[in-house]
Amino acid sequence: MSENEKRVGVYVCHCGHNIAGTVDVEHVAEWAYNLPNVIISRDNKFMCASTGQEQIEEDVKEFNLTHVVVASCSPHMHEKTFRNAVERSGLNPYLFEMANIREHASWVHPDDQDGATSKAKALVSAAVHRVLHHEELTPMQVEIRPEVLIVGGGVAGIQAALEVAEAGHHVYLVEREPSIGGHMAQLDKTFPTLDCSACILTPKMFDAGSHPNITLLTYAEVEQVDGYVGNFTVRVRKKAKMVHEDLCTGCGTCWEKCPKKVIDTVFESGLGYRKAIYRPFPQAVPKYPVIDVETCIYYDTGKCRACEKFCPTDAIDFEMQDEIVNLEVGNIIVATGYDLFDPRRIPQYGYGRHENVFTSMEFERLVNAAGPSDGRVVLRDGETTPQSVAIIHCVGSRDKNYNGHCSAICCMYSLKFAHLVKERTEAEVYNFYIDMRTIAKGYEEFYDRVLEEGAHFIRGKVSEITDATHASEEEGKLVVVAEDTLIGKQRRVPVDMVILAVAMEPRADAEEVAHRFGIGCGDTGFFTERHPKLDPVATVTEGVYIAGACQGPKDIPDAVAQGSAAAARVLSVISQREVALEPVRATIDEEHCSGCRICNTMCPYHAIDFIEADSVSRVNPALCKGCGTCVAACPSQVISGAHFTFDQLIAEIDGIMVDVNIDEPLVAAEMV
Repeated sequence: MSENEKRVGVYVCHCGHNIAGTVDVEHVAEWAYNLPNVIISRDNKFMCASTGQEQIEEDVKEFNLTHVVVASCSPHMHEKTFRNAVERSGLNPYLFEMANIREHASWVHPDDQDGATSKAKALVSAAVHRVLHHEELTPMQVEIRPEVLIVGGGVAGIQAALEVAEAGHHVYLVEREPSIGGHMAQLDKTFPTLDCSACILTPKMFDAGSHPNITLLTYAEVEQVDGYVGNFTVRVRKKAKMVHEDLCTGCGTCWEKCPKKVIDTVFESGLGYRKAIYRPFPQAVPKYPVIDVETCIYYDTGKCRACEKFCPTDAIDFEMQDEIVNLEVGNIIVATGYDLFDPRRIPQYGYGRHENVFTSMEFERLVNAAGPSDGRVVLRDGETTPQSVAIIHCVGSRDKNYNGHCSAICCMYSLKFAHLVKERTEAEVYNFYIDMRTIAKGYEEFYDRVLEEGAHFIRGKVSEITDATHASEEEGKLVVVAEDTLIGKQRRVPVDMVILAVAMEPRADAEEVAHRFGIGCGDTGFFTERHPKLDPVATVTEGVYIAGACQGPKDIPDAVAQGSAAAARVLSVISQREVALEPVRATIDEEHCSGCRICNTMCPYHAIDFIEADSVSRVNPALCKGCGTCVAACPSQVISGAHFTFDQLIAEIDGIMVDVNIDEPLVAAEMV
């Protein structure tokens, strides 16, 4: 198609007041007739609405348009919407360009209408100049393997696994701990209904462990992920449990006879003990124990082996080695969960220094019927019942020194703690809070219930927790010092026990995991979704989804819902049997490639192979994400990126440099 044959349609969106409140939209649309090859230019209140999309379809046919430009909001929001409209009109969807005049003009210049309008005109000009160099592209079709990998065996991962397995597809569920269950397995009651956590979770754990379509890979970690949507190759390391699961019956003789008792810093949060060979908790799935080689007497001294001597099925094997398992799957769901904030980072709260300052998870284990104190609320001595308890909200949350985000669950589990203390003791309970956030179904009613039970609420941030220093009424107590913003005074509240409602944080290895799966982390460290509102479970990497608290703080119902949502997305892809990959990919002119391999080392997706026989590099289009790193890095400039060619980018730069003050637009009739 010659340059003169190209016919461009321009559509400028008001986006309600989002754009039109600052940008003179009508003027921008009228001005666009100055731009080369523009045949029709219109403004519309909402281009993304059906009327706006239908207008594009009608104009393409009526005016024989060959290219389309839409000036509206972010391409992350609606580029696919308008590509689909262009495709329905009969054009190739890549003969379209989008100018972002909301985030890039209106929103960043709210007090400068002239400046925002001029910038919008420049952005439209850049899009028109660029779209004239667009070429037709065709997505690449790839087949989808029906097998699914789910990483993380918490409640979100379990829910996703069961949804996919029930649909008839095989699932590999990888969990780094010896049992699935995650943090939920540690809890006693769940708010706001006070259901027993184990009663809810254990049946789902059993279903996941016994389902014929689910292969559990516990005490295992993903080491490497290669491939692309529909065809991932995953290397998993199964750590040696020193117990043959095909022989073990889970009878418990081994840990009963084991003489080595150690503090359980994981499941019991340091309040209880386990043996060197252990099952994490009674309802663990799978039911088989593992040997902790770091604490086992045999690995330290070469003696003991009591578990081996007493095992009735000869399941113990001290020479067992790690096993590498290679999996081929079509889609991946990452549900790796969260870590809890370490309150030692706030020294003024005295955790680790004052004996009776507890973390929220320690208290969960304390009040659990299967916990170290059989569910009794006691101090560290294991005997004394507290007469007064302080619960400190937002420890490590909503604090720019630690985590700026709200952890979403702290208010509610603090209310749950207040209820449990009142239920099991005669203690006075004091909740120190910043704001009370009870936003979900039944939460506000639970707050009212705790108020009626007599818990005290003090609105103010705690400054420190100290030992009693002078007053007789404080003797032997911990003193919580806080501002009470409701009465405008500082309070000193003596208590026997302090519970710190610690924040939910990203896992310590979140960045490493994100890199392994080709996804990203946001400012807070949690995994980044493709779109926070419209696509909260997908990621920038096709075929990789996220679910649960690894995406951000959330309670159990939200984690379960997101697990189901991720499973639904995977099932929709599997049902298609093949999927179209975005054709925005890099290509190498092998005839002029020098074989320097710089692109091989720079590619973040490992999509470029070096062909030894020809001494050239070659892009695997299925792995390439079109990021452009190789294009920029190539010293010979023989790599080009489809849809981001040099000609297109230079034309876009030329377009943005036009004189936006030319103010004599042609009328539509003259152009047509």
